[in-house]
Formats: sequence, structure tokens, C-alpha cells
Amino acid sequence: QVQLVESGGGLVQAGDSLRLSCAASGRPSRTINMGWFRQAPGKERRFVALITWSSADTVYADSVKGRFTISRDNAKNTVYLQMNSLKPEDTAAYYCAASSLLTVRETDFSTWGQGTQVTVSS
Repeated sequence: QVQLVESGGGLVQAGDSLRLSCAASGRPSRTINMGWFRQAPGKERRFVALITWSSADTVYADSVKGRFTISRDNAKNTVYLQMNSLKPEDTAAYYCAASSLLTVRETDFSTWGQGTQVTVSS
């Protein structure tokens, strides 16, 4: 069974950058698509970014387009989310997830990490 572990969250100021990592263990498939989601306090979990298994395609939520970059290193079984120009509204718990489908729908992701907290102060 695949396990996903996120890291890299923290407390930063508006305008700062952070890079989140998601390490997969337990014989992950290298043809799996990986996504990042986030959940702010009192709100539903929302899609942030997706990268296909080959890195040929990426998809971003409009709210992060141009500021966030998703990438992956299949040799290291790790997916990254580079977050630049952070805003207070980016404050949330960030989760990585795996899906065999090319999708942004939360319910299509079968494996989830435990999340890492990102807090952006103004």
C-alpha cells in the first residue's frame, strides 16, 4: 500500500515562498497522477494543482496560477509544490494525493497524505 507524507509547511509572511514536498513510499506506481489540495479552517478541501505521471501536463487552480508550480521527481518518488508570492488567503492545511485518473476531483484521488500546515501572516 502506498503512503504519502507531506513536509515543508510553516509560518511565513506575505510575499514569502515555501516548497512543499510529498514523499511516496510502499511501492508507488510511477504512472500515478499526483495532486495537491488545501483546506482552510471552516472551509471545504479544494484542488490546488495536478501533475501527470510523465510531468507532461500540469493543471492549476485559478487562485494559484502564476504563483505555484507543481513538479515531480519519479526517481525519488517525490512531488513538490513551489509556492511563491504567498498571500494570507493561502493559509491552509495542504494535502498531496494520488490518482490513476487525470482528474481534479477530490473523490477520484484514492490515497492521501496527512497534510502539512501553511500559515501566511499579513
